[in-house]
Amino acid sequence: MGKSIEGVVLKNLRVIPDERGWLMEILRCDDPLFKKFGQVYLTTAYPGVVKAWHYHMKQTDNFTCIRGMMKVALYDARTESATREALMELFVGEKNPVLISVPPGVYHGFKAIGTDTAYFLSVPTLPYNYAEPDEYRIPPDTPDIPYDWGLAPGLNHG
Repeated sequence: MGKSIEGVVLKNLRVIPDERGWLMEILRCDDPLFKKFGQVYLTTAYPGVVKAWHYHMKQTDNFTCIRGMMKVALYDARTESATREALMELFVGEKNPVLISVPPGVYHGFKAIGTDTAYFLSVPTLPYNYAEPDEYRIPPDTPDIPYDWGLAPGLNHG
């Protein structure tokens, strides 16, 4: 699952500490992976909760975990991609600060791991369109993606 997916870009984030606390730049307009600004949003997941799978047809997602830890999985379902059917799995968060840039057509999702709530910060290239959402979802346990989130029976996932 360590394969890379065409168009997915990872940026290692640097924590800059001092006696007052610390700072971490996540995404800048002069970063090579920056395309344009759509919005910024924060979502959380309680320990063990999975939020998967979805993809976009228009927007690129740029996201990281700013508190806690999460397992992020990506699946390339694009028919024209050189990495079609490739899977990527990453562990992202306080112990591994990484920005993940996911192009249109790549399924992605995450699972909060550990004992703390995971805080997921996203900076997509387009704002959410309430009338016509650019979001296409399938369940986390779909047979269409050969990935096991380790779902516990009876828990609400998705």
